[in-house]
Amino acid sequence: MLIYLLRHGLTEYNAQKRYQGQRDIPLSEEGRRELRRADIDPKVVYISTLQRTAQTAQVLFPNAKLIPVDGLKEMCFGSFEGRSYVEMEHDPDYLAWVASNCERRCPDGERKDQFCERICTTFAALVDQALAEGEQMLVILAHGGTQMAALDRYAVPHRDYYEWCAPNAGGFVLDARDWKTQHILHLVKTVQYTKEATC
Repeated sequence: MLIYLLRHGLTEYNAQKRYQGQRDIPLSEEGRRELRRADIDPKVVYISTLQRTAQTAQVLFPNAKLIPVDGLKEMCFGSFEGRSYVEMEHDPDYLAWVASNCERRCPDGERKDQFCERICTTFAALVDQALAEGEQMLVILAHGGTQMAALDRYAVPHRDYYEWCAPNAGGFVLDARDWKTQHILHLVKTVQYTKEATC
């Protein structure tokens, strides 16, 4: 079985480099314009409960049934959400969080290990279900954090957590042949579902 683990398209917060987290920010006009239909046509696509994933999936996979899964949501950055790192460069809570390699709990938000456990539990259940049902393909369209958490734990060859964040509307294709015995996924290729830049 092949797994497509994709990231939503561009939002205003992405363009402004703001922490987005669980704020329900829509795609920007630019983000919508640059999307293109995907080269696969799945019957079902699993998305998070945040609208930017549904909006992206509707363009990439216009014929698919979209199934929202709350556990796929982005990390909750608490009081950092809506703010950029430039705006917080003197915020002691933010500086302490960065100094901890972003491992500590965000004020009013999640700790990285709690977030990763939530994502990995949700992701693994979707993989197990798809394999049990004999599916040939599993498509999950969620967030950069979703990709980083799941692939840091399960993908080979191993990469650092932060190296698994694809560009907007990009992602990874993985082979689940050894999932049942080893709980690993083999990286096959990367994909990008934005239109080619024109001069």
